[in-house]
Amino acid sequence: MARTIVIGDTHGCADELRDLLSMLGFSAGDQLFFVGDMLSRGPDWRGVLKIFRDTGARSVLGNHEQRLIAAHTARLRNEPLPKLSPSHVEILREMDDADHAQLAALPLWLDLPEHGLRLVHAGLMPGVPMAEQDPWLLTHIRSIEDDGSASERWGKPWGRRYKGPPHVVFGHNARKSPQLHADVTGIDTGCVYGGALTALVLPAGAAIPPMESRAEVLVSVPARRAYVDYGRPLGGD
Repeated sequence: MARTIVIGDTHGCADELRDLLSMLGFSAGDQLFFVGDMLSRGPDWRGVLKIFRDTGARSVLGNHEQRLIAAHTARLRNEPLPKLSPSHVEILREMDDADHAQLAALPLWLDLPEHGLRLVHAGLMPGVPMAEQDPWLLTHIRSIEDDGSASERWGKPWGRRYKGPPHVVFGHNARKSPQLHADVTGIDTGCVYGGALTALVLPAGAAIPPMESRAEVLVSVPARRAYVDYGRPLGGD
């Protein structure tokens, strides 16, 4: 039976992506999605993009893809580049026009109505219609401050305040275990930092289970090693 598979932030961890797809027994009938940040920091961004293309996968835009698009655009216009990490610089130097075009075509969110899901990279501002969402927040939000404002800092997760439908699946905010809220699931489990690569796997037409049984549709493979230092322990909320 065809499945829908949504994979967390790969960050260039192509070996772990292959491990995960092998564990899942991925086949041509399955639909594959990513929640962004497919590239940067890890060892093999080209390998990840090849898998993305070969499988006919789809992805939302992550903040790392966003940074690469901004840098490419600035370079074409002979404008100052945004702040880039060494990984960004390397990728920017090696990417060709087809690579850039593929990144530029990534949407800020994807709806999967057959499952009642919405995919975004970082999250969204609860209570705000999608057409009015700040694009920057969709790729950067982590928490909601006590005054109700959105923040990219670690704090009280935005997902605690969100009420669906749809159910939102996101990445960006790396944790040791998936973030589970009533109407939100976070699947960035910090593979590039030595954690794991996680997928949400749903049979055709199935809705996401409630919190108490959601672990049944989440599958992870461990990172082969830590490729970069996260700068803080991978933990919970």
